[in-house]
Amino acid sequence: VFNAKTAELLSHHQVEIQQKFPREGWVEQDPKEILNSVYECVERTCEKMKQLNISISNIRAIGVTNQRETTVVWDKTTGEPLYNAIVWLDLRTQSTVERLLKRIPGRNKTFSKFKTGLPLSTYFSAVKLRWLLDNVEEIRKAVEDKRAMFGTVDSWLIWSLTGGKDGGIHCTDVTNASRTMLFNIHSLEWDPDLCKFFDIPMEILPNVRSSSEIYGLMVCFPPFKSGALTGVPISGCLGDQHAALVGQMCFQDGQAKNTYGTGCFLLCNTGQKSVFSEHGLITTIAYKMGRDKPVFYALEGSVAIAGAVVRWLRDNLGIAKSSQEVEKLAADVGTSYGCYFVPAFSGLYAPYWEPSARGIICGLTQFTNKNHIAFAALEAVCFQTREILDAMNQDCGIPLNQLQVDGGMTNNKILMQLQSDILCIPVVKPSMPETTALGAAMAAGAAEGVGVWSLNPGDLTAVTCERFEPQINPEESEYRYARWKKAVKRSMEWETSDSPSNGKPK
Repeated sequence: VFNAKTAELLSHHQVEIQQKFPREGWVEQDPKEILNSVYECVERTCEKMKQLNISISNIRAIGVTNQRETTVVWDKTTGEPLYNAIVWLDLRTQSTVERLLKRIPGRNKTFSKFKTGLPLSTYFSAVKLRWLLDNVEEIRKAVEDKRAMFGTVDSWLIWSLTGGKDGGIHCTDVTNASRTMLFNIHSLEWDPDLCKFFDIPMEILPNVRSSSEIYGLMVCFPPFKSGALTGVPISGCLGDQHAALVGQMCFQDGQAKNTYGTGCFLLCNTGQKSVFSEHGLITTIAYKMGRDKPVFYALEGSVAIAGAVVRWLRDNLGIAKSSQEVEKLAADVGTSYGCYFVPAFSGLYAPYWEPSARGIICGLTQFTNKNHIAFAALEAVCFQTREILDAMNQDCGIPLNQLQVDGGMTNNKILMQLQSDILCIPVVKPSMPETTALGAAMAAGAAEGVGVWSLNPGDLTAVTCERFEPQINPEESEYRYARWKKAVKRSMEWETSDSPSNGKPK
């Protein structure tokens, strides 16, 4: 909860959601668990407000922000999900992508680039939805019986929170729609030709709205008796990376931010014109702040594995008990000692779009220990960001003179200093880390009919920031970056399309 006048964070609560890995390369979440975590966070946050003597009647609007591309299909008559949510970095659709490529002249991955801004990849929702229709009998049947609804997580939440099977609103916003591969980012409508190409029935798709308007009113929560925010409008909706762009106040053409979460996402506002990349970036809708307001576009570089590499060191290798411990291991050595880590666990996203890549650690010697590997893992996040920034500078023609950052990993001071060293420019981090939530709150508060938050540049409060300046010489930075690129080449073409689909070794 934020103060609309000062953008100050007043109260918050968070719940970790379980990731499920039923098979090699598969990543799922339980849509009911996601919904219940929202109920719980709303209730607990409101309790904390009462303890601070702030009346919850002061809460005037609710914004939703979500992991993009993650795909949910549910039954509109029962309100129940028909399958687990397939998470954005899930790889099960590799064979679906291969099959679709065969139908495109010249196997051109960028066949819909000028409509959608996106390459054909396992990443986007359309192929996940195609997989569900091909493989889940219950979903096929629900589509035939006209009971099925599709949405990204925002749609599932808004539908459930505004009444679910009793009149819930089935909608999404332009930013989330622009990540499905079914949406024309110029006409701002679902594209019939693409729906036909993926063979997806248009009646299961949500209505597409702007990022800032009243979608519906919150209804009382079933699991809790109080229903703290019943009747409050839900009036903001932005995919998480777009919300962070808004929360970082990147409203000017050429302003950019990088979010370090599970993955890493660098977005650069390109204003009211869509810029198409020559260097492997994607074109996406940045935001549309109201029904009659213009649409703004962004160039985006997406890295699949950032924070997830720290989680992997903790959970899979057990070399640390916490993220803080990974930071400490890295700090103790201050170098990777020539060890390079390419965490291509889900293939490589921008700027390569190479699903055949897999993770590698190279340059190992008898001297290498877990501290060096921890350092190499953090360095990998910074190198991946550097690759995207290079591509962005080439596409935009105006090199960034500083990088605005946010997300959970930015609490790691070693990482932030490393990032500045590897980019050779300052890295600027707001002292309030909840930038994504702030962006969603701004969109909600600025909506017509709510009007408690002004987005005029003159009214925006300057945020206090911490700056990290480069501390190594550029030659050393270039040398390490060149070695990293060599390691990336080695990670490619590891998997082939004839690998057994169940993920078991041959």
